Amino acid sequence: MQDVILTQAVMVNEGKRFEGELLIKKGRIEAIGAHVPRSSNTEIIDLNGSFLLPGMIDDQVHFREPGLTHKGSIGSESRAAVAGGITSYMEMPNVKPSTTTPEALTAKFARAKGRSLANYSFYFGATNDNLQAIQKLDPHAACGIKVFMGASTGNMLVDQPQILEGIFRDAPIIVVTHCEDTPTIAANEAIYRERYGENIPFSAHPDIRSEEACWRSSSMAVDLARRYGTQLHVLHLTTEKELALFSSGAMDKKSITAEVCVHHLSFSAPDYETLGALIKCNPAVKKESDRQALIQAVKNDVIDIIATDHAPHTWDEKQGSYFEAPSGLPLVQHALQATLEFVHNGELTLEQVVNKISHAPAQRFQVKERGFLREGYWADLVWIDMQKPDAIEHNKLLYHCGWSPFEGRSFRSSIISTWVNGQRVWNQGYVIAQALGQPLEFTR
Repeated sequence: MQDVILTQAVMVNEGKRFEGELLIKKGRIEAIGAHVPRSSNTEIIDLNGSFLLPGMIDDQVHFREPGLTHKGSIGSESRAAVAGGITSYMEMPNVKPSTTTPEALTAKFARAKGRSLANYSFYFGATNDNLQAIQKLDPHAACGIKVFMGASTGNMLVDQPQILEGIFRDAPIIVVTHCEDTPTIAANEAIYRERYGENIPFSAHPDIRSEEACWRSSSMAVDLARRYGTQLHVLHLTTEKELALFSSGAMDKKSITAEVCVHHLSFSAPDYETLGALIKCNPAVKKESDRQALIQAVKNDVIDIIATDHAPHTWDEKQGSYFEAPSGLPLVQHALQATLEFVHNGELTLEQVVNKISHAPAQRFQVKERGFLREGYWADLVWIDMQKPDAIEHNKLLYHCGWSPFEGRSFRSSIISTWVNGQRVWNQGYVIAQALGQPLEFTR
């Protein structure tokens, strides 16, 4: 592997930005400084004063493999991820068969080996009948335990109180939760069916999967975590009301943390009029006041991590009526660019963004030697140009599903290059390397 020097880079790391050089050697960051050592065969890449960040670590994706590969696969979606500056991801268990046994978890890692362009790990899914497997889980075997405390696919809705208590009491690693209250949702669906029949408008989605449905479930999760001292991470917050459950401050002082997804920062209720099913997701995109509160919570360190919940469905599937169109949208290719819009708007700083997309997920999940620009760490890097606009066009999409909710928009920043384990995998609009991703390791 040839040594590489990235020169004239403005590096953003651990709350600071500084200009200098970074040396990549044998897949790792060998040196950072004003001038780093050179050899005769070193490749030098001039960033011309643009930004070099640690790659994004996305702690919530659905890559649809196994069993749902007509929507996406580990190969296709990891290609889109590295195009968007995501160098590592953690993938969800609601596939077919679901990742709820040790055997299914092992098989998932085997599928990713040699096929994933980004680094990877997988969640172990909780059910009403696999508590013993959770209790025996090797803390290094999975990134976390996923609990659907709300409607889900297959048998992955965990709604038995004694099982929930057992998971929160005995989990050997971090518990992450999807929080929506199923009885509340069902009651709201009945009300809207009475009013509209099967022709419910998509604008009703945030009323059906309501603030109250989210609050009832997330408050239960936080209460259980406080009762049992659980390491809890609540995924994809969508409401201002839920923010009261979480505290501001440095993440390393917290045992209960929260996440927001880029689409909940980018869209709000008026967007249903033009995008409809394309932004139908669970939990729902909610009011504009909720969106503004979420942005402020990121800024104030009440929300700790920004992720995607990338969840592709085919275009045809999304053309159905309210109850027919599945929830979820593809996001990994444009999540970082969408987040950088808040820097352009003056709502967040670039240092805050780097913390939320790279440092914080590495710290929260105890990812080994990734998520920072540090000597000795793996060279997972993204070169961005904050002054180069990028129009989101159909022919540039890498998602297997072939569509994006951002299509037709133009972002004010571009992803120039992405490095995974020291190898450049994305450059100037093209994937230029094969699958180089490695399984994530953890310092637990």
